[in-house]
Parts: sequence; C-alpha cells; structure tokens
Amino acid sequence: MISLAHGARYRVVFRRRREGKTDYRKRKAMILSGVPRLVVRPSLKHIIVQIVKAEPEGDKTSVFVRSSELRRFGWEAPCGNVPSAYLTGLLAGLKAVSGGIKKAILDIGLHRASPGSRVFAALKGALDAGVEIPHDERVLPERSRIMGEHIASYGRRLSEERPDLYKKLFSKYLERGIEPKDLTDHFTKVKEKMITSFEESGKLNG
Repeated sequence: MISLAHGARYRVVFRRRREGKTDYRKRKAMILSGVPRLVVRPSLKHIIVQIVKAEPEGDKTSVFVRSSELRRFGWEAPCGNVPSAYLTGLLAGLKAVSGGIKKAILDIGLHRASPGSRVFAALKGALDAGVEIPHDERVLPERSRIMGEHIASYGRRLSEERPDLYKKLFSKYLERGIEPKDLTDHFTKVKEKMITSFEESGKLNG
C-alpha cells in the first residue's frame, strides 16, 4: 500500500512552512497587494518592526527598527514590554512617513493574533505615526496599557507588600535607575522626544 505522504502526487512542503516560519498563502496575498508590509516580530526581550516591500529580486527592507534603538531617545525600561513595542512601532512609522511611505499592511507571520498584545501595540504606534494600515480597532491595546499603567500599578503594589520580590522582578528597571511607578511619565517623555526629534529635523512631511 502506498503511503499518502509518499505517493506520486505528494509535494514536499517548503522548509520554512515545515519549520512553522512562513504561511505562504498569506504571504502570496500580501505580495500581490503591492502594498509594503509592516512586519512585526517579537521575541522575549525585544521587538523588531520593519517596512518591507516585495520586489522581483526579493524582499526589500525600507525601515528596520529594533526596540533597543529606543535607548537613543532616553528609554531606560526593558525593551520587550507593551510600552516599548508601541514606541518601536511609532519609531518605525515615523521613519516610514519621513521616507514617503504612507500605507502598509500588517504582517505578523505565524504569531497568534491576540488582542492587546505587543504585536498590536507596535501596530498602534505605526498608526499614530501616520501610516495607514487596515485593522480592527478591537485588537489594539488600551491607552493605559500602552503607557504601562498596568506595570506601574503592579510595581507600586508589590513594593509595598513584598519588597524583596519587587526588587527581584523589577531588577532590570532598578538597575537603569527607573522606578516602575514612574513608567507612564517616562513613556510620555520618550514619546514626545521621539516625535520632536523628527519634527525638528524636518523629516516628517505632509
């Protein structure tokens, strides 16, 4: 008996699909649209946001931002949380708009589309920068979460109830001289500095 997996009509699945890295049907639809893709890829400690356009010779990356680049604007909190994801998306969006890119479609790869997640925080940042991206408002994180109020509130409560655990869980914040309770103010200052830097340099157009 011939196995279905080895019959005459069986086609070997593309390596990246076997490895769970690429959904080729979704990718084909994005490419055929002719619109640049806002590619968002989160990891445990960072998030990467790119603007990618499919060209005959292959993908061309017009914008590449890693969350560690936020340090240039004074960001002292960790680079893998929701607020940093938003700021990374905002920075990528500002770079895109300054380079004449006004529209994009979201590409989250094979990541699960969980409403309010870092992926959609990055999307919200790009939207606020002025990039037009089709989306459902219900997937975007609430403003309080984007600003890190959930982190600040938890840190404030933990510092009072369990100071030892507070120092352990928020060691990365404390090492860089920032108190979790001050995260929302810190977020606002970094966001304003980022936008101002683009406005003053004249990179933002229309």
